[in-house]
Amino acid sequence: MQLGYRHFDTAKIYGSEPAVGNALRKAILDKTIEREDVFVTSKLWGSDHHDPVSALKQTLQNVGMEYLDMYLVHWPVKLKPWACDSVPKEEDFEELDLESTWAGMEKCMEMGLCRCIGVSNFSSKKIERLLDFASVTPAVNQVEMHPIWRQSKLRETCADYKIHVSAYSPLGAPGNAWGSTAVVDSPIIKSIALKHKATQLRLPKTQSLLQIMKVALQWGISKGSSVIVKSFNKDRMKENMGSFDLKLDDQDFLEIDNLEQSKTMRGDFLVNQTTSPYKTLHDLWDEDI
Repeated sequence: MQLGYRHFDTAKIYGSEPAVGNALRKAILDKTIEREDVFVTSKLWGSDHHDPVSALKQTLQNVGMEYLDMYLVHWPVKLKPWACDSVPKEEDFEELDLESTWAGMEKCMEMGLCRCIGVSNFSSKKIERLLDFASVTPAVNQVEMHPIWRQSKLRETCADYKIHVSAYSPLGAPGNAWGSTAVVDSPIIKSIALKHKATQLRLPKTQSLLQIMKVALQWGISKGSSVIVKSFNKDRMKENMGSFDLKLDDQDFLEIDNLEQSKTMRGDFLVNQTTSPYKTLHDLWDEDI
């Protein structure tokens, strides 16, 4: 917050809702910020599809707030009510009734528990299926998006329906066990970063990484997306904000568009041959993979 960040993204399954809420409430009480100045997002886990209203009320209790700015369906997956692990067991899956889930999400908004509702990890086809019965169009689709997984078709679909695309893992999640270093190791992105001298810090071991980070973030911003960054390093947080000052040129975009694509968050943990509605990754992502 002190560096200027105003969008805070959390979720029940992350276990970070209380910490995020405590920090925000402290800043609000200290008059560092006003509640209206921050945008707080959280997400409905699969085990709560049967009752989104109760789930959101619990989230609001966790964060200590009266409302969220955005509440997202985390995945198009329904789990049994007691299935609270981030990697579901085979016996945890239930048949997805998205129409019922979305009606519950719309109820959350009607009750004033959140200002907007949206989805996460939805393919183009699943967005269009949702729109067949939705009274409220999702405001956001939060998905993996970065220069190595560019989501061109999905961005076009979302633009057609005026759905904002929010990018998680905008650097490819190199620090996560499931992540990839494909973005930060890309010679093309590194050359673009060096061309623009995208960082002012002079830290020999991290200079190249900081340059690449700013190029990758600015690429996402240039596509009209919000980018969700994560760091515990204050210098990197500051450098991330500097990505707004970087301007990529047409040649940069062309070189990035020619990079071989690779998806990091594949969702294998939601696919099985017996209980999941998704028997293959293609079932989960449709033609978007």
